[in-house]
Amino acid sequence: MGPMTQQRSRALGALLIAIAGAMKLTWFLGSFGGRRSVLASIVLGIIVLPIVAMVFWIGVTLVVMNWDNPADYPPADPTAHDD
Repeated sequence: MGPMTQQRSRALGALLIAIAGAMKLTWFLGSFGGRRSVLASIVLGIIVLPIVAMVFWIGVTLVVMNWDNPADYPPADPTAHDD
């Protein structure tokens, strides 16, 4: 694998968003498909949903990140002060 580029970063972000959606859909269908008890669904929801949210957020961050023209570059001159 070569270096990470903006295009590869966006593709990876989209893949993470799709994985998060599949994880959420799998939990939802398993919980409300009648094969699992309510207590098991709640416990699994407490475990799975924060993981899904984190994977989704990382994916969104990778998709929208702008490497070519970042807003905070070039850094401000540390000696200049706005008084």
